[in-house]
Amino acid sequence: METIAASIPFDNVWTALVITFLVVVSAFLQGMGGVGFTMVLAPVALMISPILVPGPLLALGCTVSIMAMIREWKDIEWNNAFYGFIGRTLGAAIALILLLNLTGQYLNLFFSVLIIIAVLLSFSGITIKTSSGNLTAAGTVSGVMSTLTSVGSPPLVIALQHGSPATIRATLSAILTGGTLASIIFLAIGGKFGQAEMMATLWLTPFLFIGFWVSTVTRHHVNRSRLRISLLLFCLISAIALILKTLL
Repeated sequence: METIAASIPFDNVWTALVITFLVVVSAFLQGMGGVGFTMVLAPVALMISPILVPGPLLALGCTVSIMAMIREWKDIEWNNAFYGFIGRTLGAAIALILLLNLTGQYLNLFFSVLIIIAVLLSFSGITIKTSSGNLTAAGTVSGVMSTLTSVGSPPLVIALQHGSPATIRATLSAILTGGTLASIIFLAIGGKFGQAEMMATLWLTPFLFIGFWVSTVTRHHVNRSRLRISLLLFCLISAIALILKTLL
């Protein structure tokens, strides 16, 4: 047990086992229900293993986005992706300033509020025109949310919603790939993504693939709509629990 403990990038073996299990489950749920696994995992991770948020979860999410972008390459709307990426980069810079000035209790509370906003946006049904200005604005909001919490898709989904499903998936994946890389670069510049975060990312990556593989095998046997709603409610409850844990 001591030999195993010395090789893992977490405080202890039990934390590693819990986080590994949650990554597999969250990746499985992402594949089944379409809710980003970072949205499901981030609030819980912050409570039991804060090193994962935001850097390693962003890096894991980037892996997913790269795979999706390659798969959907022909359907990417590059003009929309460009403006979304500009916004994401601007948002990442703003988030780094916030991250360096918000610590401890205030950071946890801000994190929880952003997660709740992400869930509410997913439920909202808000409609806006897909334009360069709106995509840049949505990208900026997404960049702030993603760099601070590792969850940033909802604003972009709202801004892209008028396209075909294939175009939305492809363009969103392209924006998230470039935007996530920008977020990680800014985090590294600010000293928030170093060797410890990289080791955690490498440790968890194989389990990400396992979760997605399981979802591929079983996806035809699950009601995706009900699962998506259940996952969003879980995210909301987790964020509220983090607020209570921080305040009490």
